[in-house]
Amino acid sequence: MANSSARPRLWIIVFISSFLGLMVDAMDIQMLALSLPLLKEEFNMNNIQVGSLGTWTLVGMAAGGLMGGWLSDRLGRVRTITWSMIIFSVGTALLVFTQSYEQFLAIRFISSFGLGAEYAVVNMLMAEYVPTKRRTTILGTLQAGWSVGYLVATLLAGSILPEYGWRPLFLVALAPVALAIYMRFTIPEPEGWKQSAREKAMLKQNEWTSIFKESKVRKMFILWSITSVLLQFGYYGVNNWLPSYIVSDLGYNFKQMTSYLVGTYIAMILGKILAGWLADKFGRKALFVAGTIGTAAAIPIIVYFHSPANIVILFTLFGFLIGVPYAVNATYMSESFSTKVRGTAVGGAYNIGRSGAALAPVLIGVIATNYSIGFGLSLMAISYVLCGIVPALFIREKIYEPYVEQASNNTADSSNNSVNY
Repeated sequence: MANSSARPRLWIIVFISSFLGLMVDAMDIQMLALSLPLLKEEFNMNNIQVGSLGTWTLVGMAAGGLMGGWLSDRLGRVRTITWSMIIFSVGTALLVFTQSYEQFLAIRFISSFGLGAEYAVVNMLMAEYVPTKRRTTILGTLQAGWSVGYLVATLLAGSILPEYGWRPLFLVALAPVALAIYMRFTIPEPEGWKQSAREKAMLKQNEWTSIFKESKVRKMFILWSITSVLLQFGYYGVNNWLPSYIVSDLGYNFKQMTSYLVGTYIAMILGKILAGWLADKFGRKALFVAGTIGTAAAIPIIVYFHSPANIVILFTLFGFLIGVPYAVNATYMSESFSTKVRGTAVGGAYNIGRSGAALAPVLIGVIATNYSIGFGLSLMAISYVLCGIVPALFIREKIYEPYVEQASNNTADSSNNSVNY
């Protein structure tokens, strides 16, 4: 257990490790999106098969996230993160040896279990180490790690793919194994989780039973599941096809495409950090809704009103806006559930969202076959609008307090009670 003098240093270690964890998770997803044009050519895939790679990745991530959230309540946040990172790192590296679309799809599906589990639990781990007054600022900055991962993957792809192809790029995925081992032996489980684990051991509670037994918790779980479906349907539909849209519909070459995406992801990083700070000042709900509605407006503007003169400005604005909901989402959702069910509830709701969103990439593939990628992307704006409406009307903020001070024997587990903010 960390002592009082070690707390500041431990907090920094948790943040840096979690930031890097999100970064490598995002790198893995982005490497697939950037490799799709080459994979399509090598494996002779049609647009529906191209979209299905993204769809089955999301299905695997959803299954992994559901299991990972539950395991994090049972076994611990850090232990679950460790094994999740090892699964997706090794699995992605194995893609290098695939020789067909079917082989690639099968291995990608299995490795994506780790991607989904790691994302959900890393955010919870950080939420349980940060006091409420600065939680969204810190978690918004942490979410910037996801965008940094996209940026790093895009830069790597720009230097590797044109010269060496997609296989060497996927070998980079082995690097997170070292980070997983470091986290396992350096970061203790949060104090709130330890207290909750002791209580559940005595009461023999089941997390899923607790969620559906209590009407308020059940209602919040359903609302967040709907919100997560809508958020991720729009996000993964756009993200999976944006590189192909820039090349196919806009007619730019690969290097131009990567340069536009770099600008988009830099703006996304800045947007997440600023949104986190603003959410601590003005509220989680206000920033979440503003981000989703703003993104909904930006998508059709890019598709139907772009020109060589404004395309850079439009992609920069889009990157800024699309990052805002994700900067707030982790804090907003974590504060909606008590520690005893947080891992299961957050992991469950978020990854039910991934399950629902899994249709988005293949749907755009179908639309692209009959119309255009741009038309498919524009339909994602509907999902973003609805995503803003649900929390605006039904989900209040700051219901529970995730933070319990480390090494405090006299601190009550306030995370299991409604908080006094």
